[in-house]
Amino acid sequence: MTQAVRKILVTSGLLYANGPIHLGHLVETIQTDIWVRFQRLRGHNCYYVCGDDTHGTPVMLRAVQEGVSPEALIQRVQAEHQADFHSFHIQFDNYHSTHSEENRELTQDIYRRLKAAGLIEVRTIEQYFDPQKEMFLSDRFIRGECPRCHAADQYGDACEVCGATYDPTDLINPVSTLSGDTPILKESEHHFFRLGEAEDYLRKRMQQKTRLGDTVLQSDSINKLEEWFEAGLRDWDISRDAPYFGFEIPDAPGKYLYVWFDAPIGYMASFKNLCERKGLDFNAFWKPDSDAELHHFIGKDILYFHALFWPAVLHFADYRTPDRLHVHGFLTVDGQKMSKSRGTYITASSFAEHLSPEYLRYYYAAKLNDRTEDIDLNLDDFIARVNSNLIGKYINIASRSAGFISKKFEGRLAKEFDAEGQTLVTTLQQAADDIAELYETRRYSEAVRKIMALADQANEYINATKPWELAKDPQQTYRLQQLCTSNINLFRLLTIYLKPILPQLAQRVETFLNIEPLEWSHSQQVLTGCQINPYEHLATRIDPKQVKAMTDANAANTPTQQATTQDKNIDPVADTIGIDDFSKIDLRIARIIKAEHVEGADKLLQLTLDIGNGTRNVFAGIKQAYRPEQLEGKLTVMVANLAPRKMRFGVSEGMVLAAGPGGEELWILAPDEGAQPGMRVK
Repeated sequence: MTQAVRKILVTSGLLYANGPIHLGHLVETIQTDIWVRFQRLRGHNCYYVCGDDTHGTPVMLRAVQEGVSPEALIQRVQAEHQADFHSFHIQFDNYHSTHSEENRELTQDIYRRLKAAGLIEVRTIEQYFDPQKEMFLSDRFIRGECPRCHAADQYGDACEVCGATYDPTDLINPVSTLSGDTPILKESEHHFFRLGEAEDYLRKRMQQKTRLGDTVLQSDSINKLEEWFEAGLRDWDISRDAPYFGFEIPDAPGKYLYVWFDAPIGYMASFKNLCERKGLDFNAFWKPDSDAELHHFIGKDILYFHALFWPAVLHFADYRTPDRLHVHGFLTVDGQKMSKSRGTYITASSFAEHLSPEYLRYYYAAKLNDRTEDIDLNLDDFIARVNSNLIGKYINIASRSAGFISKKFEGRLAKEFDAEGQTLVTTLQQAADDIAELYETRRYSEAVRKIMALADQANEYINATKPWELAKDPQQTYRLQQLCTSNINLFRLLTIYLKPILPQLAQRVETFLNIEPLEWSHSQQVLTGCQINPYEHLATRIDPKQVKAMTDANAANTPTQQATTQDKNIDPVADTIGIDDFSKIDLRIARIIKAEHVEGADKLLQLTLDIGNGTRNVFAGIKQAYRPEQLEGKLTVMVANLAPRKMRFGVSEGMVLAAGPGGEELWILAPDEGAQPGMRVK
């Protein structure tokens, strides 16, 4: 089927410029690259731009720590990022930086447009200030007790236990994570984007069908937006005080635009840089009347910014908004969140040093779908899938036939297939549209399953016809050439279907077959009567020792756990209390008899706890650290006499105790052997 040529601009989330790329980052860029390569194979004009997100306090502080300028730091990190992406065959048309003149001009112009539209408000607020570091603190650099559920060690903007959002000044017993000191309140003039003014527009946009025939977001992401609308959209603080690494606010000396204001504008800046180099029309892609498609691939952790702030900013600054947000989940490794302390943190460079990056591309594709589910890199399963499917099924087809063509027919294919071979070739050709639809809708795992099912049919045909037996019979010489020609064509068709996932391997196949670069439309053609090159091994099986060497190398590079108190940002000991105060807290041993995900909650697990004389329902903010199946049957400690709290998901009847800074770095307390549910902790 002939399609009209589409004009498409694609982005993936900008990578923050203060650390190396790990396998979790690659979930997004590999997913995006597969989609972009597929569009190009279909003949569409598809541009893929990205870049480093460079501004903000963490970059500034790391530069100070290393004794270099922020500019030198981000330049070095960007070179490292680009090298890693290149090794995994991520084909950007442009990889830029938010610290660029294009981004400065666009960001300050958009700020002026929003201000002219009456959507910027300047007002004086009280903000926490670290007197030791002599700087105002953003919410990520303040921790304290949640003002709602009283969970300890929570960030200054949201509680990971109960899911509440609040202002940093609402925290109880706040502490600066930079110095460990108690911050003081200090007045400062801040600039706010009036996000609430965009609520009606954003609600309509969320539900309306786009020109592509579907909503901007998947249904599970729309449900998440409904929660935020229900809670109310608050004005967005888009300014930061000096010292800060970023762009100054026009006509406001000493005030800087918050990193999340200029970061998504970095998509525009990267494309503008490409336009200037390639002579493309920037406005044809970014003006409201643009007929180009705009697709953002993002992780679910930045949905709020991309589904609310970003389209509101674009709309009211008179730019077009994205046609689609393709939202994905996180990566776990052997069932656990990536964590240096757990040994599941694997860098991109380390993987590429020990294993073929295309094997990871294949494995991710075999797991990815169009939903926001997390995917797991199970290392044993990874080895098995690559060896049995990619090598054992796909590569095996070429290796079982090519040698006969070289040795017996001087590398020349037959001019026609045998009848059964023709039927099977036609079957594979007819699958092209179905596989294309799966790629288009990001259902990569279904595409891989379908391709491997076709590979099974090809191998069944080879096993049934036994070319190695025919090779012994001089009377069957032409029949052998026909069979091997059919097999080579089956292999070629499978290569077309796998090319978005395995671009380098496909290139080696093209060299082997002595053909021009494969395109999707070539699936309706056949290869007969022509000369191919001698077969050389295209891929080899994974040796489990390679995987072990990779994990060992990452474990060796993990920083020692014996850090100083300052390195760990340990909170100071709280004010002294009396034994009577402590005795008011009823701590009980509890057994987790059931653990399950909470629909619509990114951080909560619902636990059913046996406390000896009954069960309790508790919502715990430990989803990033544990899978439900890891918890069931375990003993832990809970606060049994905490007043029940009504939450949107139900009533929480207590609190389990855990240690750690939060997120994936969290460990629930477990009693020693012999403790029983219901026992009181004294």
